[in-house]
Amino acid sequence: MSDQSDEYSQCPICDRPYPSHQIEIHVDRCIFLNSTETDKDKEKKPASSTLKPSFPLFTQKSPVKTLKRPAPQSPPPISKPIKSPRQETPSSSKVKPTTSSNTSVINNNNESEKNIDFTTPLAKQVEPKSLEEFFGQKNVLGEATVLRQLLEKGEVPNMILWGPPGCGKTSLSSVVKEICKNSTKLYFKALCAANCGVKDVEKIVSDAKMQRKFGKQTVLFMDEVHRFNKRQQDVFLLHVEKGDLILIGATTENPSFTINSALLSRCRVIVLEKLDCDSMVKILEKAAKRFDVYVQNKGAPLKENILQIERDALVWLADTCDGDARIGLGNLQMLLQQAQTNKKQGLITVQDIKDGIKKSHLLYDRRGEEHYNIISAMHKSIRGSDVNASLYWTTRMIVSGEDPRFIARRLVRAASEDIGNADPTALQLAVSVFQGCQLIGMPESDVLLAQCAIYLARAPKSREADSALAAAKKTINQCEGLQPSVPMHIRNAPTKLMRELGYGQLERGTKASFMPKGLENVNFFK
Repeated sequence: MSDQSDEYSQCPICDRPYPSHQIEIHVDRCIFLNSTETDKDKEKKPASSTLKPSFPLFTQKSPVKTLKRPAPQSPPPISKPIKSPRQETPSSSKVKPTTSSNTSVINNNNESEKNIDFTTPLAKQVEPKSLEEFFGQKNVLGEATVLRQLLEKGEVPNMILWGPPGCGKTSLSSVVKEICKNSTKLYFKALCAANCGVKDVEKIVSDAKMQRKFGKQTVLFMDEVHRFNKRQQDVFLLHVEKGDLILIGATTENPSFTINSALLSRCRVIVLEKLDCDSMVKILEKAAKRFDVYVQNKGAPLKENILQIERDALVWLADTCDGDARIGLGNLQMLLQQAQTNKKQGLITVQDIKDGIKKSHLLYDRRGEEHYNIISAMHKSIRGSDVNASLYWTTRMIVSGEDPRFIARRLVRAASEDIGNADPTALQLAVSVFQGCQLIGMPESDVLLAQCAIYLARAPKSREADSALAAAKKTINQCEGLQPSVPMHIRNAPTKLMRELGYGQLERGTKASFMPKGLENVNFFK
């Protein structure tokens, strides 16, 4: 069997896979017969039966030629038949799933039971299916925003979703997936750059070109798109340009540094923020109600034989996840699993969950943009003489596991750049702290960093050295032509020949100037 028979493409009419070299033959038959029945059932149909297609005829010229209606004979041979993944089993043969040890049942009010699958992350189980179910990100998905209006019309633009983990990038792709399901013009596919390659994208592009022949445009959601290097990202360029693909990329890294600039020019960057507390509470409420867990308002009477959770407990959970919905939903799922294991009936309070769930998640990527955002915040707080902010941002990095030597290096820079000669002792202290961090490491060096940050914030400030350095650089960079030469009288004269040429000698009647010719009156310390 040739390698050609091992490549399969999906039929845009019946969504069944067929060998690529036979796909056009199948599509001709599929259009004519307009049926999702198996080929075996089609053979049994009499030749006199009349079938009318229920889809609109295409007015554009298609490269696929229309075949005459075949006689009721056996269909064209398929070298490698594949069972359709969407073929439904008869209702009579459906088997009810049994409740396994990993699937529990919470029985509330003794009237209805709902299965809770603890093997699947709760974040996956409560993914939104519409814009009304999507909470948060009002800055890009509010009522009057352009993106929301486009999605409500069933139009999906090329875009890069940029935001921290758990802010809703995957949830928004789930909404787009449902939009594509309800549309006759869109077809949704999803990949993750962490576990796929360029060949996987090329396979989807091949299918997308076939789909486009029949009026469907493929929407490709590429999660973790920054995992593709800029050369690999070139695979999207031509197809996004031609309209074969609508690309939705999701990334936690700054697109300016990780996404191909040519690809960025073809996509709109959508910036998503960390979820606020109110949005997080709504997401947790939705998840609790999904499993018939009653959310108890403060002061409301308790209900009997019903598992309940205080609204304040949900607020506490929302506060501990640092805007990451996956963290909050994971903690809630753990609470429900624990309640089921203990067969608890009654009210889950804030105190019940505080001992079991600790705030251990802080958004901090030691190699990403947040790494530089926080260190910049510490430096600017020192420059502004805000001792509380300086200590807060320094501690934030320490708690997040930052390398203490990196923090100390920035403190050394701040001691010279922002304090300088106003207090020369500050530089000595910062250098000593850096050496101390190298000697003792963490966790002992945390107090060294705190002491230095406090001292620098309270010290008098002088940016004279940094400003003068910048002025000198500007003068040198703006010089047209050759840089001015060193005056003869300040040149070194180690040899007799150089002394004879005038090195190290000042001309009589001239005033000594240590600046080059033409820059005698320049002052960098204005």
